[in-house]
Amino acid sequence: MKVNLEKIENNKAYLNFEIDAEQFEAAMERSYKKNVKRFAVPGFRRGKAPRKLIEMHYGPEVFYEDAARFLLPEAFQKGVEEFKLEPVDQPTYDIQQIEVGKPFIATAEVVVKPEVKIKEYKGLEVEKIVYNVTDEDIEKELSALQEQNARLVAVENRAAQNGDIAVIDFKGTVDNEPFEGGNGENYPLQLGSGMFVKGFEEQVIGMNVGDTKDIEVTFPEDYKPEKLAGKKAVFNVTLKELKTKELLPLDDDFAKDVSEFETLDELKQDIKKKLEARAKSIEDGSLKASIVNKLKEVTEVEIPEVMVNQEIDRLVLDFALSLRYRGYDFQSYLNATGMTPEKFRESFRDRALENVKISLILEEVGKRENITVTDEELENKIKELAESYKLTVEDYKKNLRPEDIAGIKDSILTEKIFDFLISNSKVIEKSKDDIIETEEADTASDENSSEKTV
Repeated sequence: MKVNLEKIENNKAYLNFEIDAEQFEAAMERSYKKNVKRFAVPGFRRGKAPRKLIEMHYGPEVFYEDAARFLLPEAFQKGVEEFKLEPVDQPTYDIQQIEVGKPFIATAEVVVKPEVKIKEYKGLEVEKIVYNVTDEDIEKELSALQEQNARLVAVENRAAQNGDIAVIDFKGTVDNEPFEGGNGENYPLQLGSGMFVKGFEEQVIGMNVGDTKDIEVTFPEDYKPEKLAGKKAVFNVTLKELKTKELLPLDDDFAKDVSEFETLDELKQDIKKKLEARAKSIEDGSLKASIVNKLKEVTEVEIPEVMVNQEIDRLVLDFALSLRYRGYDFQSYLNATGMTPEKFRESFRDRALENVKISLILEEVGKRENITVTDEELENKIKELAESYKLTVEDYKKNLRPEDIAGIKDSILTEKIFDFLISNSKVIEKSKDDIIETEEADTASDENSSEKTV
């Protein structure tokens, strides 16, 4: 078997195969054994006719298709290994010669991973946003816990005001016609939450329990579904109940009620610990994002369309599965948003292109630096994951498919590549407060410039 790499052009590799007559004959014999039961030959029970007689009656061509199927994948794999190709799609074959007693000749065309040209990836100047947890941050978390655990108390002898929970019935129409999702009964709406169309909640304020009124609003131009975008709607609204939140005092009893801790101080320490872990995660994320942005600036790569489409497939599947886990149907989501499957897929294109580019860049760095994942590192990660699910390593492994293990290995490799890049970068730390102050200063400067222009 001879395999020749003709050329690699525009991310496509072209291979030529020449398989000698003896190997082709062996493939024909395999094809005969696979298909012999399909043919009826006079004087023989089905499946017992000799190959020569079948070929005389039907022609040797009846065995060519399967013979080619036996030969081509093996020849292609030989070419991939010999010329160190990295296919990203299935090959397209073209058979030039297929005839008994002669060599089998064919070609294959396949999309391969593109060449990634990185000018420099060491010594990059990158930013890390540092988040220092303050007492104010802890107090905000405590306030959020107060809100979540607040008691709802009925409001009497006053009109609805901002912050109240208004229990309402509503019926909406557009051009005097009801529309899907426009009706509701006993709906608890927190006034000022911005959950409804702009202008709706503001008009509920001032109503008393038992009042009914028409509320007019206009849907935003970018509203989903699109058939309601920019439309004027009228909602007939009845205020059935009015409630307000009564916050529990922040003391040891509160800590016991909302957590496993006995004292408020213990609860605060736990909040601080979680906020610091979250802050570290955000800091790491900001640093990695900065590295990725710098790498994209110094990298040239032409990404094959098939790789983008494969990533879109993955993103769409992940989204559909996340909907299912939350009890929603993908088709219902499309109907509600007014999107076609094609338009929905297209909405992921930019993100998919970005993901593929980043993946190729990191992979190239890993290759150049010979960064790999050892068996010990893989085992340690699997053990860590098993512990997080409160399973033994053996039980956890039982549920792992080969692609799951490959995914775990990829995640370890990615982290090791980032560790290498971080250790070889010039990291500049910036506090989140400095960033906010800079943004505010830039905004003020823009506003002043605008005023002067006017």
